Amino acid sequence: MKRIAELALDRRSGDAAAGKRAFRLAAFLLALSVLLTACGGGGDKTAAAGAKTASAKTESSKSGSGNAETGKPEVVRIGYQKYGTLNILKADGALDRRLEELGIRTEWTEFPGGPQLLEALNVGSIDIGHTGEAPPIFAQAAGAPLVYLAHEPSSPTSEGLLIPKDSPVQSVADLKGKKVALNKGSNVHYLLVKLLEQAGVGYEEIETVYLPPSDARAAFESGGVDAWVIWDPFLAAAQTATGAKLLADGTGLVKNHEFYIGERSFAENYPDIIAVILEEADKIDAWAKDNRTELAELLSPQLGIDVPSLELAAGRRLYGVQPIDQAVIDEQQRIADTFRELELIPVNIRVADAIVEP
Repeated sequence: MKRIAELALDRRSGDAAAGKRAFRLAAFLLALSVLLTACGGGGDKTAAAGAKTASAKTESSKSGSGNAETGKPEVVRIGYQKYGTLNILKADGALDRRLEELGIRTEWTEFPGGPQLLEALNVGSIDIGHTGEAPPIFAQAAGAPLVYLAHEPSSPTSEGLLIPKDSPVQSVADLKGKKVALNKGSNVHYLLVKLLEQAGVGYEEIETVYLPPSDARAAFESGGVDAWVIWDPFLAAAQTATGAKLLADGTGLVKNHEFYIGERSFAENYPDIIAVILEEADKIDAWAKDNRTELAELLSPQLGIDVPSLELAAGRRLYGVQPIDQAVIDEQQRIADTFRELELIPVNIRVADAIVEP
């Protein structure tokens, strides 16, 4: 871990402000490595019981996957969605090369959204992934053995509510009685709740249509739904391809953090590998922040999305791996409490039970 700190400082030595940020990240990674080893469970009894069962399934699926001589995993299984820092790492190959130097293979699996990714983590199919705000809450309520590792900066304009270009809808209040498509349990689920709340429309006064992004896009274009609440790059792609109007985004309502999530037993057994992944993520973030056109060109073949749409999406998010702090914990707890009040999750949860605090 000392070497990680040195590397982080070296690569930003030309910029004093950036150097300070690197030092803070290195200190965070060092603390994370130590504390993940002691990471434990707790919280609501129902959720804890589910986590224990899911953890057992994970251990069973990983039998023999570690190398007893080196103390390292033979493979790191990473779940990713269309867009995000892990996508950039995959396209660039930096993380694969770094882990290969350590004798570790990398397996990448794409998922249509955070809920599907975390279900894979729950059953032991992946070790680490990235999601928005809501999926970890639904997964924790279902007993998934997850831990929050870090997050990207708040990007509220990276998700929004779309309506067709010729729609008669003029405001969120006009959605009363209308069909709204969304991926259930995704980051935009909370955005929809907050938009309706702000407009004075009850959640039960609209008809939610739960669809993954590809199916929701088809329903949106065919007129099967009246609106679509969605995140980038699907948001940007729909805007550029269909001329859809952005009725509202998350500004002033939601934070829309991107979280790095780990499977608990993997995080406990291999904290040094978690630290490597987060370090490489922060490195590629530093490049992406200043090279958005090149970023769009890099991701376009991997994601199957045109460069202009990806440039639009890249300009709406911020970059940089950050430790979980109390403000983020409190925001996640507010989301969890809101979902519980709406009976969208079956049990009360304590978000802090799934967080490692350096």
